Amino acid sequence: PVMLGKCKITPAQMLKSRGSRPAEPQSRVPAIRRLAAILAADVVGYSRMMGEDEQGTLSALKACRRELFDPLVKRFRGRIFKVIGDGMLAEFPSVVDAVRCAVEIQSTMSNQPFGESAKNIVFRMGINIGDVIADGDDLYGDGVNIAARLETLSPPGGLCISGPVFDQIKNKLQLDYEDMGEQTVKNIAEPLRVYRIQSSESGRKLPG
Repeated sequence: PVMLGKCKITPAQMLKSRGSRPAEPQSRVPAIRRLAAILAADVVGYSRMMGEDEQGTLSALKACRRELFDPLVKRFRGRIFKVIGDGMLAEFPSVVDAVRCAVEIQSTMSNQPFGESAKNIVFRMGINIGDVIADGDDLYGDGVNIAARLETLSPPGGLCISGPVFDQIKNKLQLDYEDMGEQTVKNIAEPLRVYRIQSSESGRKLPG
């Protein structure tokens, strides 16, 4: 189901509501660790848009998810495992698929209106690959945390990836990259090597 709210909650804020680390899974079934590619996405200017036109903004975001975001995540074999307000987290078994999905979304969304109010929806995105803890349908751990932090470093309409993601895709996808160097982000102990994707495989430029 589409879970939308009036409150502005980013993927990074989703993960700090119970402290500096995600809460440990509460299920009595032993948690399962696995490697996963995590995509974090957040709508730029959501609070302002809601303040100006609440109904139109909700309608546009629902239309964006129904017509573009959710179908593309599914096409690239991903699943959305958390939605709060305008923030979304998705899991992919392949980091190549995760990046292709994000680039396709960002390059397709440019100047595309959604909903009856014909509003433009713009995402910031971040992708990480790492160890996650699976508890039911939810995921926890630094693999998720880092993706959410990378999203905050992305320009509107852009996509930032971690060093491990870059290492996995650099010889597989024909993309242009900007090396942003090491970045220190909140609640992550070590600096992160960050890259910004500058264009799609077809050569279409991403904002940045």
